[in-house]
Amino acid sequence: MHRRMNPREQKRMMQRMGMNMENVDEVNQVIIRTASKDIVIDEPEVAILQVQGQKMYQVIGGQVSEQAPGKFAASTPATPIFTDEDAQLVADQTGKSLEKAKEALEECGGDLAKAILLLSS
Repeated sequence: MHRRMNPREQKRMMQRMGMNMENVDEVNQVIIRTASKDIVIDEPEVAILQVQGQKMYQVIGGQVSEQAPGKFAASTPATPIFTDEDAQLVADQTGKSLEKAKEALEECGGDLAKAILLLSS
């Protein structure tokens, strides 16, 4: 006969094995974006499992649908790819203006090293 382990015992056993699991609360939607489609999971349960320094995200349940790629790109607010401190660092390192540093960071996708090399060459 198989005995079902209670959650407390399960958590202790996982900790002894170097594993840590944490639930992510209030998740409304998970989007998995591929080259050919977006897989949309509404109202899932999400947990983060940490094993030996690696994070794994576990998505359970929810209503799954597939949609054309990039449908959600326009609806999400644009996140800055660099900070003002990043731009100041690039400007200081290259001797260029703050505006030139910001342009270089935008062109390089926020990569500081690439922006510095671009302005230095």
